[in-house]
Amino acid sequence: MTLGFARRFASYKRPNLLLRDPERLLRLLSNPQRPVQLIIAGKAHPADLEGQALIQKWIQFIRRPEVRPHAVFLSDYDMHLTGRLVQGVDVWINTPRRPWEACGTSGMKVLVNGGLNLSELDGWWVEAFVPELGWALGDGLEHGSDPAWDAAEAETLYERLEQKVIPEFYARDEKGIPTGWVARMRESMARLTPRYSADRTVREYTEQHYLPAAAACSSRMANKGVVGKQVADWRHSLEQKWASLHFGAVKLETRGGQHLFEVQVVLHELDPKSVRVELYADGFNGRPPVRQEMTCLHPLADESGGFVYSATAAANRPAAEFTARVIPHFDGVAIPLEESRVLWQR
Repeated sequence: MTLGFARRFASYKRPNLLLRDPERLLRLLSNPQRPVQLIIAGKAHPADLEGQALIQKWIQFIRRPEVRPHAVFLSDYDMHLTGRLVQGVDVWINTPRRPWEACGTSGMKVLVNGGLNLSELDGWWVEAFVPELGWALGDGLEHGSDPAWDAAEAETLYERLEQKVIPEFYARDEKGIPTGWVARMRESMARLTPRYSADRTVREYTEQHYLPAAAACSSRMANKGVVGKQVADWRHSLEQKWASLHFGAVKLETRGGQHLFEVQVVLHELDPKSVRVELYADGFNGRPPVRQEMTCLHPLADESGGFVYSATAAANRPAAEFTARVIPHFDGVAIPLEESRVLWQR
């Protein structure tokens, strides 16, 4: 069985988590009934002395005569070497300190090659992981650089390998085939490869961003740029008048399982069609935020350029979690990419 770990050696990636108990790691690698080989590769920045020290600890461990048959450190880590590695490893290990993993593309690259992932619940793996596709470390929470937590996760890493990963690889049928392992490989390849691929990325960027942007550009340029001029005039109006916008009184009533919000918004000379008034609440448990467009009921009788807006929200969340806000609005303009102003109700 082949374990792989290859990436830039930086302290937040915790490349030495697997080396926390060298003797236990040696026993894991040298088990005559279930032998394991470990391939380590990586680089540290020339100015990163801590990262270089982490590499030196691996080198010292691998140079031990009893370790040499079971582990190797490959120098000059680059894309060519990675391409070879991901074709050969059975399990790709990733142990970053949450939440510092930006993505984790090395783990994605093993998918199409039939490799499985044993990774921290961070980056891509926190959204991709389900138990039948691989193995996970951590609880999905942030623990900073707590040494006690690092020790606990190292213990979990050893246990995952000793009790689950390696036994499953060596559980063979009468034909010598690890049927459970093969089933996990097939599920991982079938379910994850289409989602975490350059093909899907390029397709979605093209369909969701590049083509709409091209269409918007064509629309603004048509008829000698009439729409483009309207957008420019709209943005100029926002620049001149946004500072005078403010909220007035807020009225709240809860009945029948619903919160009813009414807010006064004073736009002064700004056209109400040039903005959108929303009722907003942060998302939770991985859900997107609530963004409910508020309806303009009527102008304010005693305030020029003032209006009353209304919206309802389910009362399964406290009313205090909701707030009104004003954001720019113009058909075909990407908000907040092209215009990021926002006015929050205080």
